[in-house]
Amino acid sequence: MDADNPDLVTVVGIGAGGWSDLSRTAVSALSSAPVIVGSARQLSLLPPSVTARRVPLPSPLLPGLGTLLEPGVVVLASGDPMFHGIGATIMRLSDPSRVRIIPHPSSVSLAAARLGWPLATTEVISLVTADPATLRRALNPGRRVLVLSRDATTPGRVASLLVEAGFGAASMTVLSQLGGPSEHICSGVASSWAHPPGDALNVIAVSCPPGVSGISVAPGLSDSLYETDGQLTKREVRAVTMAVLAPTPGALLWDVGAGSGSIGIEWMRSHPDCRAYAVESSPARVTTIRTNALYLGVPGLEVVTGPAPDALTGLPTPDAVFIGGGLTREGVLEACLAALRPGGRLVANAVTLESEATLAAAYAELGGELTRLSVSRGSPVGGFTGWRPMMPVTIWSVTRLSAGLPGAVTPFPGAVTS
Repeated sequence: MDADNPDLVTVVGIGAGGWSDLSRTAVSALSSAPVIVGSARQLSLLPPSVTARRVPLPSPLLPGLGTLLEPGVVVLASGDPMFHGIGATIMRLSDPSRVRIIPHPSSVSLAAARLGWPLATTEVISLVTADPATLRRALNPGRRVLVLSRDATTPGRVASLLVEAGFGAASMTVLSQLGGPSEHICSGVASSWAHPPGDALNVIAVSCPPGVSGISVAPGLSDSLYETDGQLTKREVRAVTMAVLAPTPGALLWDVGAGSGSIGIEWMRSHPDCRAYAVESSPARVTTIRTNALYLGVPGLEVVTGPAPDALTGLPTPDAVFIGGGLTREGVLEACLAALRPGGRLVANAVTLESEATLAAAYAELGGELTRLSVSRGSPVGGFTGWRPMMPVTIWSVTRLSAGLPGAVTPFPGAVTS
């Protein structure tokens, strides 16, 4: 406990090196603490001279952790508590002004030091709780990625994923128990990875070879990358639509009438913090959306099965909404407009005369921008090449002002506003 701040909850980072690697500040906090909370592994690293009552972390974590965060308690964390660690969770559960963080070098920092990799140009992905398919988004020629493992089996799963993604030539290094007396490092190539599962506490370094084909992070991916039954916003239209939607880091999108899921997927690919809900009434297409999201590295895409507007009930308030299907269904446009946060953007695409009429009426009432996009693709005509036009698409976009759209004062009843 901090004698000068007895009401603080203190979070102390500890590495595989244990007690001997801790700073004097961390040692002092642990030595004076009345209660120390941590995992069984972390608590075992403390010497007998630490006389605090030792309390194991609750399982499941969130329901029980808040009750343990009493003034004076010290919580042990792995490495840097604020880097994919329990520190961020504690900050959400407590008053941040009453929490003190004493960090330790993270496993990522130690791995970068061992490898000589600059962290500024190395992507870090945590698979501690995320689906391994999350790694796919980071795979591109010449890129370096540090992967935080869930357990001892993660390296083998990563090797298999690299092979499936066409990166079998990528080099892998598994660094276990970094900073501890049992530190171990092994390397190999993904396509021939044969190392047995080792220690559960490991970081995987992946170095992608140059010259292989990656998937662009820009919007407008090739249509061929998507599994589809034909309900797909085509590449050129998708690129324009994404530019109008204008995703920003951390923003939340509703992709309504998602079809094959391409808009929600490319929204999430634009930045790892972007989130999206794909709303689709067809169960078969819901399966397709999930398949596409896994393949393109955004398994965190939330898929909601059911027709709008009913399926929108209870979804978090969106920063942007895209309507790609169901535009003429009663109440869909109104519900989406009302659900938007002030400053949020709605974009809707129309192909049929009926849906185009809906957008024309909305534009006449609410303004915004109305665009008609015509695209032709080169196609064989006998022994020659000619232009084959695609169906023109009408795009309407509008930004909700604080008192400029229906529902600006009273949000859509199903939207969560906090």
